Amino acid sequence: MGWRIARPLDEWTRSDFYGHSGELADEAAFRARVEENALHQRQRTALGRREVSSQAHTPWGTSQGATVHADGVAFHSTASHGGFHLSPERNAKVHPLLRTGNAWYEEDCHWAAVAHAFPELFTDFEKASADTTIRNWYPAAWEEIHGKVLESGQSSTKDEREFYKRHADHWIAVSAIRSNHEPGFTEVVATLGGDRAGTRGTRRYLVPSEEYGTNGGRFGFIIDEARHRLYDGSSSFVGWQGRETQ
Repeated sequence: MGWRIARPLDEWTRSDFYGHSGELADEAAFRARVEENALHQRQRTALGRREVSSQAHTPWGTSQGATVHADGVAFHSTASHGGFHLSPERNAKVHPLLRTGNAWYEEDCHWAAVAHAFPELFTDFEKASADTTIRNWYPAAWEEIHGKVLESGQSSTKDEREFYKRHADHWIAVSAIRSNHEPGFTEVVATLGGDRAGTRGTRRYLVPSEEYGTNGGRFGFIIDEARHRLYDGSSSFVGWQGRETQ
């Protein structure tokens, strides 16, 4: 992220920027991202969105201002969060699997339902982001909308569900801490199937710290009962001091 860099792109330096939101492979990828963002900015300007004052009540507190995308479509910002609010007529046009009853759509994920319902109000970049968001967080809706089945690796939420289904009878780490009592090891609290409530039992294991740090897994670290030592010694977890392993 940078602000008002007036020089040509060829003259930009690292010091012109104060942050970033990801890694890019090379200069060509950087230039492509800059062009993508420039197109996004041009399209957003052409859409003619209006900033208006607002003190409307939202699920996240009092609105501090709103961006009107069109009649019946407004994005509200608050001190802590934000999201879209739709008129009843607009809300009725949102896909049933994505529609909310109160017509509010929070900004992290559910905003994508609004972009899908009204693509003419969004930039190409926003529409692509919305499709990715729906695919990752609302896979059943995405599959119905597109008439396709998402394969492994195409939806983080669907992949996570499949992971826990596949490992329902394995011990999966739910928390971990470097052991103060066993040098070189990480003390791991694990439950069957990764159930954080531990309704099917809770155990502690010792895992070599190097292994745990490099093989944490996408959704959780799976205990190898043949190699990882079941542990009932002194705990480095404050909440576990004096407790027994179930």
